[in-house]
Amino acid sequence: MAKFYLDFEKEIVELEEKINKKRDKLSSDDEKEKEELKILENELDVLIEEVYSNLTTWQRVQLARHHNRPYTLDYVSRITDNFIELHGDRLYADDTSIVVGLALIGSKSMVLIGHQKGRDTKSNIYRNFGMTNPEGYRKALRLMKLGAKFKKPIITLIDTPGAFPGKGSEERCVAEAIARNLYEMALLRVPIVCIITGEGGSGGALGIGIGDRVLMLENSIYSVISPEGCASIIFRDVNKAPLAAESLKITSYELLELGLIDDVIPEPLGGAHREVDKMAEILKNRILKEVEELEKIEPEILIEKRIKKFGNMGFWEE
Repeated sequence: MAKFYLDFEKEIVELEEKINKKRDKLSSDDEKEKEELKILENELDVLIEEVYSNLTTWQRVQLARHHNRPYTLDYVSRITDNFIELHGDRLYADDTSIVVGLALIGSKSMVLIGHQKGRDTKSNIYRNFGMTNPEGYRKALRLMKLGAKFKKPIITLIDTPGAFPGKGSEERCVAEAIARNLYEMALLRVPIVCIITGEGGSGGALGIGIGDRVLMLENSIYSVISPEGCASIIFRDVNKAPLAAESLKITSYELLELGLIDDVIPEPLGGAHREVDKMAEILKNRILKEVEELEKIEPEILIEKRIKKFGNMGFWEE
């Protein structure tokens, strides 16, 4: 994976490179060099703690979009013992911006669905930048119904800027496809765990986001509109996106406080992109824990709680 870092990570990356160069030249019997290396490693630990423990909202937005942040297929290769990807909505086409399949996680057989972005121009075009067309949501629903039929829990990994807003997408009724998923997911008789792993953008996220548990990775975001979109509408200036991000309350802990998600999954210090294997292990353990708890609940009660959960969201005055 190509090296990529954000502006506020620059000092960390430079220190890491310095440590790596010193480590490569280290002689096994040079105690002075070993001591200097240890001092630098301690400095790095302190710097990482200092930087990532004091992130602004805009910096968390940048981390949620980090070029090296793990996507669905990165997690699939690490948390599943077997994964059979399925394709197509049986109506129009196969949408590659969303990955669906049957997964074995630990000893549990599940349906796994997740948005998939690319990391270069070619793969981003192939994956449509993680923006899903209506056939993608219909493909996801087809797999969810298959899971419900065979009593398999459903796991969704959400990471999209939003549903694809192109002409063809609108002609094929993307709004209806998302609305249909909301309706159908509310009534599925199996446990559903939805996890925002990066960007949770608008209806694009909600299209696979109705669940018994809605969780967010620590540095992910979840919003009705992107900070840039909000800034261009409210402030008439896209450069005020950081200000819009603060106003939108889109970070994991803010949304937990508002009661719009159920819990925050902590990331390794420095973000999921710095320790992908560790993040995958944390995610796997959390999925298994949530599924185990939800499978103890009768389907009728599960549906009743799910509907009540989303019906109670929001605040108003009469």
